[in-house]
Amino acid sequence: MTNDELLRQLYDLTLVGNGPAVLELTTTGLTAGLGPETLLYEALIPALEEVGARFERGDFFVPEMLIAGKAMAGALDVLRPLLAETGAESIGTVVMGTVKGDVHDIGKNLVNIMFEGAGFKVIDLGVQVPPERFVEAIVEHRPDIVGFSAFLTTTMPMFKANINALNKAGLRDQVAVMVGGAPVTQEYADVVGADGYASDASAAVVRAKELIAARRAAVSA
Repeated sequence: MTNDELLRQLYDLTLVGNGPAVLELTTTGLTAGLGPETLLYEALIPALEEVGARFERGDFFVPEMLIAGKAMAGALDVLRPLLAETGAESIGTVVMGTVKGDVHDIGKNLVNIMFEGAGFKVIDLGVQVPPERFVEAIVEHRPDIVGFSAFLTTTMPMFKANINALNKAGLRDQVAVMVGGAPVTQEYADVVGADGYASDASAAVVRAKELIAARRAAVSA
C-alpha cells in the first residue's frame, strides 16, 4: 500500500466510523514513516470536515457524527503525544464544560473531538461544572475560548451566572464565551451576552476560529 492509498483509506474509514481500522491504519502509517501531522491534516481532519458537511446537508445525523468522532478520538489518543513532541502549534485553547445542574455530555464530547481534530487544545472540565470552577480554569489555562454546554432548559440560566462570575473575577474581557446545547438558540446566546453560538459541532469549530481571529486582529490593530 502506498502512502497516498493509506491516507485515502484512513479518510474513508474515519468517515464511516470504523474505529478499530482507523487505529490500525494510524499505527501502520506511523510505522511507515508518515508524520502525525500528515495523518491528521491529510486524512483525519478532512474526514471530520466531510462528516460536518454531510450533517449540514442532512445526509448524516448525530449518530453518524458520534461514530466518526469516536473513531477519530482513538487515533488522536495515539497522535496527541507525538504532535506535542513535534511542537505542532495549536490554533488556540478552549476550556469546555457542561454547566452546573446538567450531566449531559454527548454533545460536549463531540464538540471537543471536533475541536481537537481541528488543532485546538481542549481542557474538558466535565459535567456539573460550577461557575467558580470555570473561573479557576480560565485563570490556570488562559484559554482563548470558554465553552458552556447545556442540554436542559432548566440549566440554561447558568450561562448568565457563569458570565456574571467571569465579570466579577475581572476575566470577561480576556476570553471569548461560546454557548451551545440542544435547547440553545442564537437569540438566547445574545440575551445572556455570549460571544458565540453554534448549532452543531462542525459549526462550533468554524465559529471558534472566527472569534479567535477577530480577537487577535483587535489586539494587533
